[in-house]
Amino acid sequence: MAAAHRLSDTRLTPVSTGLPDFPWDTIAAAKAAATAHPDGIVDLSVGTPVDPVDPLIREALAAASEFPGYPATVGTAELRAAAAAALSRRFGITGLDEASILPVIGTKEAIAGLPSQIGVPAGETVVIPEVAYPTYEVGALLAGARVLRADTVEAIGGREPVLIYLNSPSNPTGRVQSAEQLRGIVDWARERGAVVVSDECYLGLTWEGSAHSVLHPDVCGGDHTGIIAVHSLSKVSNLASYRAGFLAGDRALIGELLAVRKHMGMIVPFPIQGAMVAALTDDTHVEAQRERYRVRREKLRTALLGAGFRIDDSEAGLYLWATRGEDGRDSQLWLAQRGILVAPGDFYGPAGAQHIRMTLTGTDERIDAAVGRLAS
Repeated sequence: MAAAHRLSDTRLTPVSTGLPDFPWDTIAAAKAAATAHPDGIVDLSVGTPVDPVDPLIREALAAASEFPGYPATVGTAELRAAAAAALSRRFGITGLDEASILPVIGTKEAIAGLPSQIGVPAGETVVIPEVAYPTYEVGALLAGARVLRADTVEAIGGREPVLIYLNSPSNPTGRVQSAEQLRGIVDWARERGAVVVSDECYLGLTWEGSAHSVLHPDVCGGDHTGIIAVHSLSKVSNLASYRAGFLAGDRALIGELLAVRKHMGMIVPFPIQGAMVAALTDDTHVEAQRERYRVRREKLRTALLGAGFRIDDSEAGLYLWATRGEDGRDSQLWLAQRGILVAPGDFYGPAGAQHIRMTLTGTDERIDAAVGRLAS
């Protein structure tokens, strides 16, 4: 029998070469320890929704399921209008229209592909937050770009990036940047012709103070030139399985992305578009889900503090960013021995090495189980 052909036997280079290890593959031992708990694991490591999809959304999904043809990459006019209206109603963003919106097949896919799709040249610099969602780095590396971790223009120094990622509220830290801080970065980027991409998937889950979109007039002066905001329905509407997200902002950049994505066949399925319209039009289910998370956050926050952790930032989002002043992997193991699985902070960059990230996405029963274990 002939030997199986391998990519390494050819002159091709595997796409994965040069990418970091997939973070979740590194916590198998901690997961095994947590799973061994007599009362079962409380998995608070991944921010995946556990609550039901609202019937309003499911009905809209079913109603749109009869469409037999290919949907358009640009999305329906109804969807784009609903997205623009939701951003205006929920976050005070002005100046958007249907040409400012592009639906995407989940925002992780969009973030990973965006540097390549907007034409970031190989060897140029892409700035990502110092403590960051790993996909920003992956997307830059896939485009052959250099990655610089920096939270301020001062930290960028004399380098001239072509793309700057912002993430406020942050995953994993829950940190919120003020309108003034965001405006300073936007102004600095515009002076240098850099594109700003702001991941705002947690904007609707702010617990302390207020958070601004990069598209808000207080940040951009009502001018969306050079700016793209990334929005997701995974968190506020429990639609992670639907892969429902969209980009908003600079019409020219949206148009360029649309042209590329049309060639690639990157189309949000028509039934999902129908469900997105329902989710974006209704705010009642969003407020109900927000309240569930608020209650869970307060329970876990109190329990972590009582167990000797310090909670940093965490003003918004679905996570508590906590530390005991030790290596985060040691804290992760301590929690795993109590049947609680969390993410170690080093997933998100070297600066997170002494923290753990605990998600609020557990059922009420599992959250209560974690609280009891932390108190014992």
